[in-house]
Amino acid sequence: MKTALTIAGSDSSGGAGIQADIKTMTMNGVFAMSAVTALTAQNTTGVTDILEATPTFLEEQLDAVFTDIAPDAVKIGMVSSSELIRVIARKLKQYHARHIVVDPVMVATSGAKLLRDDAVDALVTELLPLAEVATPNIPEAEILAGHPISSPPRWRRRPERSASATGAASCARGATT
Repeated sequence: MKTALTIAGSDSSGGAGIQADIKTMTMNGVFAMSAVTALTAQNTTGVTDILEATPTFLEEQLDAVFTDIAPDAVKIGMVSSSELIRVIARKLKQYHARHIVVDPVMVATSGAKLLRDDAVDALVTELLPLAEVATPNIPEAEILAGHPISSPPRWRRRPERSASATGAASCARGATT
């Protein structure tokens, strides 16, 4: 059986984050493991609070997973701070993680900000270069690119520019590649 690790926030409503990742992995016959970056108090109408894991606790979770059942793939979702991003990048390198997918979660569907402004640089310089695939949605891709993506022809070109800038393959959700 294939194994996968999701590193993300917990969505108390079950519609996103580690809960959604675990459901998806399980439905596809993959043994799912998790490292929680944050607890959120949220439902379908919005996020009311976020309790971030400490860098030390996240590091302990990652060590626990990688020293027991090494994942065949790693999916990274909501990571709100540069400190947590650096811990993840360091541990992925230490354990020679493979098949890394980064979903640069920046804003919840409800509009709540999930990534601190100072963490965008760490995401781009520390985490995206480790990814085989990055899956930003259009607003996230615009933040990462530093300019608007306003028409389908620009959507089609975005993955190549993002890949050359970050070293990761990229596929913007909702975009045609």
